[in-house]
Amino acid sequence: MSGIAMGFFKNSRVLLAAARSSSSPAAATKKTPAPPRTAAKGPPRSGGITKPVPVSPALRKFLGVPEASRAEAVKKIWEHIKLNNLQNPTNKREILCDEKLKSVFEGKDKVGFLEIGKLLSHHFIKTV
Repeated sequence: MSGIAMGFFKNSRVLLAAARSSSSPAAATKKTPAPPRTAAKGPPRSGGITKPVPVSPALRKFLGVPEASRAEAVKKIWEHIKLNNLQNPTNKREILCDEKLKSVFEGKDKVGFLEIGKLLSHHFIKTV
């Protein structure tokens, strides 16, 4: 190693040692701990896909409720799909619709799982 590099590392050790000695353990314990984070006060907000909105008669018949959130509707659709084993065994991304799903999915026999959101969007009545 050259003399210049040796001098550099020697000086670095001196600087690090000085920095370590300046922070005493007593100074570290005097720091006040940050207050614990709490959830926002008040009722939980519901908006976007978690906001319950009125649904179409077809989706109302499927879900059994007059209004539902988008997330809730998709969850119930997937429960129905899993319960009745409606996923195509060779292509899991494809849903084979039974009569109950056909009423919601515009009478289609097969639906891709990415189409579910698009097909459900027509069933949510927009409120102003």
